[in-house]
Amino acid sequence: MKISGVDIRPGNILEYEGGIWKVAKIQHTQPGKGGAYMQVEMKNLQDGRKTNVRFRSADTVERVRLDTKDFQYLYADGDQLVFMDKDTYDQINLPADLLGDAAAFLQDGMDVTLELWDEKPISVALPEQVEATIVEADAVVKGQTASSSYKPAVLDNGVRVMVPPHIESGTRIIVDVYERTYVGKAG
Repeated sequence: MKISGVDIRPGNILEYEGGIWKVAKIQHTQPGKGGAYMQVEMKNLQDGRKTNVRFRSADTVERVRLDTKDFQYLYADGDQLVFMDKDTYDQINLPADLLGDAAAFLQDGMDVTLELWDEKPISVALPEQVEATIVEADAVVKGQTASSSYKPAVLDNGVRVMVPPHIESGTRIIVDVYERTYVGKAG
């Protein structure tokens, strides 16, 4: 499906210069002289390269629809991650770097969505939010205002996040996987 250069949005999958690219960031720019354009930061889903490209409104680019399939994360095997197809129970090994920073949030038995292009997995989507336990939280510094002060904490998976002052070690919290931010206490 062809779309105009100014209709590109983060998360879109585009076919560009013979590769498959995922849009990470966009910035619409309207200079004082000349036509408006969209500055697009993209990551190649096959080899991991990143690029910045300017698309004008007259430019068209092919938007790719990926097939999605539900899988379950089983375990890590070295630098490979093992997933199971929830329909056929077939197992598939994928490199951990396919997930990027989100790999730290994988939990045994977690349901994930694999995006497939030409039957080949090119990305893994975790749930937006996961529960994690705080194993280490800094003490609150007296005199800080409660409204804007956050303190650093370390989760059970080793990831550092900023949490409100009342959150202590041992507390289960909900974390945004892709922003790495505190969402709330786990119920």
